[in-house]
Amino acid sequence: MDPTDVRNPQYYHKVVDCQWACPAHTNVPEYIRLIAQGRYTDSYMLNRMSNVFPGILGRTCDRPCEPACRRGRVDGKPVAICRLKRVAADLRDEIDDRLPQAPAQKNGKRVALVGAGPASLTVANDLMPLGYECVIYEKLPQAGGLMRYNIPAFRLPAPVLDAEVDAILDMGVDIRYEMPVTSLKALLAEGYDAVFVGSGAPRGKELDIPGRWDAKAQIHIGIEWLGSVHFGHVETISPRVLIIGVGNTAMDCCRTSKRLGGTDVKVVARRSRPYFKASPWELEDAEEEGIEIVENHAPKRFVIEGGKLVGMEFEQLEWTEADGKQKSKVIGTTVIPCDEVILAIGQDNAFPWIERDIGLAFDPKWDMPVVDRTTFMSTRPGVFFGGDAAWGPENIIWAVEHGHQAAISIDNHCQGVPVTDRPPDGMNLVSAKLGMHAWSYHNDYNPSSRAKMEHEALVKRFSDVAVEVELGFTPEQTAAEVQRCLNCDIETHFTSTLCIECDACVDVCPVNCLTIAPDGRGEADLRARLSAPAANPDQGLYVSAALPQTGRLMVKDEDVCLHCGLCAERCPTAAWDMQKFDLIRAVAGGLEHAI
Repeated sequence: MDPTDVRNPQYYHKVVDCQWACPAHTNVPEYIRLIAQGRYTDSYMLNRMSNVFPGILGRTCDRPCEPACRRGRVDGKPVAICRLKRVAADLRDEIDDRLPQAPAQKNGKRVALVGAGPASLTVANDLMPLGYECVIYEKLPQAGGLMRYNIPAFRLPAPVLDAEVDAILDMGVDIRYEMPVTSLKALLAEGYDAVFVGSGAPRGKELDIPGRWDAKAQIHIGIEWLGSVHFGHVETISPRVLIIGVGNTAMDCCRTSKRLGGTDVKVVARRSRPYFKASPWELEDAEEEGIEIVENHAPKRFVIEGGKLVGMEFEQLEWTEADGKQKSKVIGTTVIPCDEVILAIGQDNAFPWIERDIGLAFDPKWDMPVVDRTTFMSTRPGVFFGGDAAWGPENIIWAVEHGHQAAISIDNHCQGVPVTDRPPDGMNLVSAKLGMHAWSYHNDYNPSSRAKMEHEALVKRFSDVAVEVELGFTPEQTAAEVQRCLNCDIETHFTSTLCIECDACVDVCPVNCLTIAPDGRGEADLRARLSAPAANPDQGLYVSAALPQTGRLMVKDEDVCLHCGLCAERCPTAAWDMQKFDLIRAVAGGLEHAI
């Protein structure tokens, strides 16, 4: 086999599982170490380089990093990455002097952004420091998009949201509130050099079954209802409430209902819990607040009596699997009494304001703009999409990454560079060695269990819809949780010419991830001859050049390695070294700058 090319930044990047899994590729191990050192402001700024909204995402992120966390393979519980992000946000000092600034001299290019949600705000965050004039058109009276209008205040307090949104707007963004875009053709006629559409997926899906339109005042669309609560248009709800759907919006609806007067609140799902779209922690919080979740029930009709909604009839389903496909059969029906119903079964994009004769192609099946997944440009040059407006509803961190990549494309487009020219990522790789057996990081395994965040008392959280439920980690919890990180960015870096094949590293490895083996007939053959079975082919094998003594190969299963550094401590020739890896991401205008 060819030796592994560790000069490629993406090799060691993939080994840092949490960072690789994060859509914005936040440097998780480093910001956790900064928290451990009490450097909360530095940790916050490191977060902000990639995810832009650390305080917001520290409360609301869907946490794709945590299922990938290597700690979960050790004791079953990943590091509380998301909640540690919140620690840095809550404890940071003032950062005004460290935020990016827009230059007084502009570059002459104007960019229009439709919607003031996370994707558009990220584009503005990246382009304003380069001298662009960014104009945001927002149909509502405040910025933030779904972060403001669809995430309840008990999960995301307004001051946290305001601070991080204002950090971008205060660079001099021209934001025009209560000014919806009604015609893309008219917007293009204003002479902007580029247009970014970050309008989200603003339309909740309907449930057009018998009775739907016979008691309209008692049946609500989830995202619209949450917005009405935010604006104060809805202040109460009837005692018996059904939420149809079991995604995160449904969780926000049911928990909000409890705060507005709902005493018997049920969430109804077509499938069983393993297939729920809601995050596990959202389900746990809802059930803690007395929400009942009804599984395997499909809506059949709204029950109307005398023009008033009194219940819903459901088909009771039994699911089976055949040939890898799930099938259901109806085993009965039941009526669940209710006074109001909130539909939270998904969201759709709506583009009635985009004309179909301006050279912007739409997918005929989904009636969605055709958007390149690398450049984020539509079929009309200079018009870009991102966030939920691009391919439908995803979470905030995906919208942020869309904004970063779209900003690169917009910058290229405005500077006359092909949008397909993507600047490469860079990296730093520096030895962590301080002495013969000392490292610049804490490499002992800490057996602490995952910290459980304290919640506000039920009585108090139901007293006001704006009372934040999660209280944050205590100092003691923070100190224990940061030590659970395995420092996966401290890489076991190997120099084959120094190896004397003494097997000391193989002997000391606690997880048998190292093997000195003869070359073979490709990776599959090599995997079959390792000390421990290489069960995860998605993670690479490190393969050295031929060793000088016998020509054999040093092979390491990156999936199994704990980054404990024992191989480097034991090696008599320093063939193994622990080296700190920093991914330097490409951004609009070049590469990221250090904090």
